[in-house]
Amino acid sequence: MVFPSQFGAGARVGALIAAALAVPLVVVSGTQPAEARIRCVDGYQIVNGSQIATPYCQDEMVARVARERGIKVSAAAIRENPNLKRNICQHIGRDNRIHLACIDANSVGRRGF
Repeated sequence: MVFPSQFGAGARVGALIAAALAVPLVVVSGTQPAEARIRCVDGYQIVNGSQIATPYCQDEMVARVARERGIKVSAAAIRENPNLKRNICQHIGRDNRIHLACIDANSVGRRGF
């Protein structure tokens, strides 16, 4: 059987240092992680308190309005498939909430009407 007094003072100091270093790790691991997701409000991304029109948030808004109008679609599907976005914008693109987001999807050049 091995007793702690057989290791000497160096081993005890090493054990104390290891214990002292473990305490901050336990404290740090208990904190909440920073929220790193994009925050969108009415089609605009919030960056440092300012609203910026970004394609990500515009697609979120298109999906939300489409769901309100009865079209079952996710924002991820709209981002991944430009043709899906074009089709949705052709059906509901005149809605003022998504008019800006659908400008590029609906543009096919000059029209004579």
